[in-house]
Formats: sequence, structure tokens, C-alpha cells
Amino acid sequence: MSTYTLIATAAMGLESIVAKEVKELGYECQVENGKVIFKGDETAIARANMWLRTADRIKIFVGEFKAYSFDELFENTKKLPWEDFLPVDAEFPVQGKSVKSKLYSVPDCQAIVKKAIVERLRTAYKRTSWLDETGPLFKLEVAIHKDVASITLDTSGQGLHKRGYRIGQGEAPLKETLAAALIQLTTWNPDRPFVDPFCGSGTIAIEAALIGQNIAPGFNREFLSEEWPLMPADVWEKTRLEAEDLANYDQPLEILGTDIDHRMIEVSKENALEAGLGDLVKFKQMQVRDFTSELEYGIIVGNPPYGERLGERKEVEKMYQEMGRAFEKLDTWSVYMLTSHENFEQCYGKQATKKRKLFNGFIRTDYYQFFGPRPPRK
Repeated sequence: MSTYTLIATAAMGLESIVAKEVKELGYECQVENGKVIFKGDETAIARANMWLRTADRIKIFVGEFKAYSFDELFENTKKLPWEDFLPVDAEFPVQGKSVKSKLYSVPDCQAIVKKAIVERLRTAYKRTSWLDETGPLFKLEVAIHKDVASITLDTSGQGLHKRGYRIGQGEAPLKETLAAALIQLTTWNPDRPFVDPFCGSGTIAIEAALIGQNIAPGFNREFLSEEWPLMPADVWEKTRLEAEDLANYDQPLEILGTDIDHRMIEVSKENALEAGLGDLVKFKQMQVRDFTSELEYGIIVGNPPYGERLGERKEVEKMYQEMGRAFEKLDTWSVYMLTSHENFEQCYGKQATKKRKLFNGFIRTDYYQFFGPRPPRK
């Protein structure tokens, strides 16, 4: 086994949640803007991909250096031990980005990094001809920021938000990673009722069920690094067996998703079925103003319409008011709402206990948290 520097990339505002998950997996880490850095072996690569609910990708850090010229970029890339990562037949496209740097032409930077790696591999593998690239896929990225080039290798393939259960979706689906983060920012545990009153395609409710039964978010999908020679054959098998052993399929859950649109209720049911959650999560067509419950100490998490489109604003504000009146009766419940609407609290009729700035895609939002009383100890 080798030790790698690994990077779990994270959406803005979610870094601390990703770091908490990395620590729970048993790895010390440091947090930077948009990423969490930790050390680990091949097993760590597999486990991070399998278990991190809120990270976007897991990357291997290959190297970093200053590059003010194309020559420097070429020579420093060539110095890196590429033969430790890439087999002789590796297919390795290079992506790139450049910010505030002298080397601003991304296509040129990509081509130079590619050429440097080819030279290094040809020497290492004693090849005189061009490499044929018919083997496993390795996605490389060169990112240049303020003249410092950083080269990484993506181990995930598709982003980690792709859990493999989403068959259908609505107009503006919430990313699964953000949905998981919204739940982790609450005081919910599997013994308490959980409701999403704007369930759309069911993402928040499904993520809550996965968390509630400790089902690994990556259990239902494949990862790019599964095909890599550097990953021992049994690593992924052991990681999947560990995930199977740690899942608590017997944990009873009280999870409900409601939506005004009956078509989205059908989509939610199909997605829950695809996630292997069958009847575990209940979905029901309902307007938020009609929600009532006899249960106590529940948690409500929602991503309601924001009213960003012209003409929708008044309608959305009225709905926020109705929601505030309906939830007022749930005096032991806690409510968490994500919206970009700056007058949400006034419409809702109550000031949040706490607010957290988050980004839903490129939309800056606030996560309004209204804490109810703590449930009595059992």
C-alpha cells in the first residue's frame, strides 16, 4: 500500500461538513477553500468515494510548483513520478483552468502537461513510439492559480452527487450532496420524524433515509479508479463488504416527502424505489399550508421555491406566510429552510435561531434554522 495526499473537493460553504465526514472515517485533515486535504492509502481512496455524502470528488494530489513560462510548466510536470500512477497503456485526457496567471491559455497548458507526461512515461517504460492509450481512463487536471500549477488525478469519475438512484427530476433539482449537508446541519436522528414539504424528486427525503439506515451513498454506483492497476483488486470488494456490514436495514424510520405537484410525487416514489428504499419513505401530494402532525419533536427540512422569476414573488411570499402559520402549531418541531429570498423571515413570521450562508449551484442562499425544544431523554 502507498500513501497519497488526497483532496475531497467541496462546494462553497460545505467544507467544514466534508471535514467532519473525513474525520469520522478516521483521517486527520486540513480545510482550505473548496477542499479538504488528507493523507491515505488505496483503501482510503475507496472508502472516501464510498462514504463521503457531501464531497464532490476525491482527487489524488500529484504535484505543485511555480510556472511562469511554458518551459517551467513542461519541465516541472516531467519531473513528477507519473509511472507510479499511470500504466503504459493509460488513457489520460488533461483538463485545465488558469486564474490570475501568466500562463492564461488553458488549451496550451493542457497540451504542454500532456506532452511532458508522455515524455516521462516513454522514458520510464522504455518506449520509442507514441503511447497508444487503449487502457484504463485517468482524468488529470492542471489548475494554475497566481502562477502556481497544481496537478491532480480524479478517482471518482462522475461527481459523487451521482448516487445512481435518480431516474427522474424536476426543473431545479437539489444536488444530492447539498441535500445530505442540509440534513447533517440539523439535529435530526433516526428516532425522530422527518418531513420535506417541498420534496420535488425526493432527494432530501431519500438522503435522510440513507443517513438514517447508515447506507453508504456510493453503494449503488461505480468509480473511475476501480479500473486502475494501482488499486489492489480486493480494495473495492472489502470497501463494499464494509458498507454492507455497517448498513442498518432494520432501523425504523418516519420520513415523509410532500409536494403540491402529483407528478413529482410519482417521480419521488420511483427514485426511492431505485435507491432500494421501497416503502421506507412515504410521499404524498399536499400543499404546505395543509400540513399537520400528531407526532412530536420532528424535523422539517425544505428547499421551497425562491420566487426569483418575475411574477412568482408575490405567490411565493404568500406561501411562506401560510407555511409559517401551519408550522406554528408544531410547537415541538424544528424547521430548516433554504431560500435566496431576503425577506423570508418577515413572510414566515418568525426570526430564525440561526442562519447559514450556502450556495445552491450558483445561487447564494441562506439556510434558516428554527430550533424547537430538545426531545426528552429516553
